[in-house]
Amino acid sequence: MTQQPHPDSSGMTLTCGVVTISDTRTPETDKSGQLIQQLLIAANHTVGAYEIIKDEPAEVQQQIENLGKSTNLDALIFNGGTGIAPRDTTYDAIEQFLEKTLPGFGELFRFLSYQQIGSRAIASRAVAGVYQNKLIFSLPGSSNAVQLAMEKLILPELAHLVSQIQK
Repeated sequence: MTQQPHPDSSGMTLTCGVVTISDTRTPETDKSGQLIQQLLIAANHTVGAYEIIKDEPAEVQQQIENLGKSTNLDALIFNGGTGIAPRDTTYDAIEQFLEKTLPGFGELFRFLSYQQIGSRAIASRAVAGVYQNKLIFSLPGSSNAVQLAMEKLILPELAHLVSQIQK
């Protein structure tokens, strides 16, 4: 039986930025970005920014800097580019900006992914941390991975983690 965390931050409405990193997706074909937004809204959070950018390190880093300066965003959720293919540069671009990392996020995400897809989970470089007093999550681009991360890890802990950053 899974232990549930204490509900010390329930009821908080947070504003999140959603960024899809893809060379091919459009707002109409971005199922993962749409899913993140739908799940946030269903959990009584708001989406304060939504972008699709190319998987280019400079573009990813510029987006982090721009959104990091936004005073109305509490968290940023990136999806796409976390694998090991040559065009998968999201992890490399984001990781160096993180002032604090949450190693448990990537560890738990890969564990939960392993339960669903087996040993292929080792190829995921999903990561989370803090930049400019904002929580950042970087997820794979697959809708199944996004749903898993959002439902099992991000949404249950989002308000608590943001409240810890804001102390």
